[in-house]
Amino acid sequence: MTLDDIRQLSDADMAAVNQHIFSQLTSDVALINQLGIYIVNSGGKRLRPLLAVLAARALGYQGKKHLSVAAIIEFIHTSTLLHDDVVDESTLRRGKQTANAVFGNQASVLVGDFLYSRSFQMMVQLDDMRIMQVLADATNVIAEGEVLQLMNVNDPDTSEQNYMQVIYCKTAKLFEAATQLAAIIAEQPEAVVNSMKLYGMHLGTAFQLIDDVLDYQADAAELGKNIGDDLAEGKPTLPLIHALKHGNSLQQALIRSAITDGNGMANLTEILQAMEQTNAFGYTRNIAEQEAEKARRALDNIAESDFKQALLALTEMAVSRSH
Repeated sequence: MTLDDIRQLSDADMAAVNQHIFSQLTSDVALINQLGIYIVNSGGKRLRPLLAVLAARALGYQGKKHLSVAAIIEFIHTSTLLHDDVVDESTLRRGKQTANAVFGNQASVLVGDFLYSRSFQMMVQLDDMRIMQVLADATNVIAEGEVLQLMNVNDPDTSEQNYMQVIYCKTAKLFEAATQLAAIIAEQPEAVVNSMKLYGMHLGTAFQLIDDVLDYQADAAELGKNIGDDLAEGKPTLPLIHALKHGNSLQQALIRSAITDGNGMANLTEILQAMEQTNAFGYTRNIAEQEAEKARRALDNIAESDFKQALLALTEMAVSRSH
């Protein structure tokens, strides 16, 4: 199943989700409307809301709650992007200037807060304590992940285990919430709820690991951000952690200095060479493949349908994509 097949399968639902997102973006404060529409229209994959929609349909859900859940998930994700770009001092995302580059840091942080609080207003409207608990927990874990990542910045001694925890908190948790909630609103047995939760968690982990690779290997125009951004920010992602562990003494010294001092872009060619020589990219891709396989296995007890096939196809796309 191709991405076009998946889009065709989910087209009506995703159109309704987008309509819901824009209806909830409205505010009496003009800057909120301007900045909110700018970031929501900035060319994102809408992968997290798509997962909520596909998972709900794969479980036979015929109601409308999945549209609200999908919109809430996207609001939470968008608010984290606004805050992330300010913390990271990013200027480019998805091939466009970041909101903070256009509107300033203060406006980005405050509108990010608005999107968080609006998402909780939308949760209350669903009037389901279990949905609220999953989303409240997810939001809290994401915030913890941001702080964990901040603690890892410029720390060359960050362990692989520590970094995987950051990935879970920052990325996989929201994927997990999207698919878990689909099972909850579809009133599935606890075993199915857990299976869908595991699917989202492993898919999100695979997705982020490939992002870590693409930060060094993708074409900048295709990726939509600057190559080596993680290195420039002193972030020890998995390819860098692996190269630091397995490189020779000169490579280790170079990478350690790049992480500690944030001067890696000056030595990008040598650091890329070290990552190639230590098979850091292959190692990271292999772990991503393992996570994608775990996601596929989590769907074993889900009935066959086009929607299940779409979920399975996404596990392949997560690891084979070039941007």
